[in-house]
Amino acid sequence: MASDTYTRILDTAQALIVTRGYNAFSYADISAVVGVGKATIHHHFPGKADLAVAVIARYRQATEDGMGAMAAHEPRADRRLAGYVGFWEQCIRDNNAPFCIAALLAAELPSLPPEVAEQVKAHFDELIARLTGFIDEGLKKGELTSTEDAERSARILVATVHGAMLAARVAGGDAELYASITQPALQRLTG
Repeated sequence: MASDTYTRILDTAQALIVTRGYNAFSYADISAVVGVGKATIHHHFPGKADLAVAVIARYRQATEDGMGAMAAHEPRADRRLAGYVGFWEQCIRDNNAPFCIAALLAAELPSLPPEVAEQVKAHFDELIARLTGFIDEGLKKGELTSTEDAERSARILVATVHGAMLAARVAGGDAELYASITQPALQRLTG
């Protein structure tokens, strides 16, 4: 079981990555928010890369848990895809997680430590695989339509969603802009 301090460090690091990126925060920033010394942070995470790997690993697990729950509770592929797109729209509206941390880190990929870059790539591999499965199932059942194969459709949807997040961020957290970009992508798959 993770300690409260460990969890608060992870939460703070994740928030700082979302707002600043990997290269623009330090243990001093975390120390100021969490109220512990840098030595305490180093005790839990010897280096910044170790901290980022833990943040992304936790994020990957949360994503997998969410996608798994969606698959278990929603039998229709079109509704699963709408749920995925709608999740981010609601996060933008609520400003509680307005941007995918892996997408932010992907923009910094060339400057990330290799172990952090591997976690980012693994997130996208898992996300694409899960959405490919949803789309493939939906195509076979006739719930979805596409001129592309399932994997390419999944990649296009992920690129659209993440691009829409970026557009919404530039526009000051505009969830309507996000929706106006993502809805046509969904409609291309759902008919």
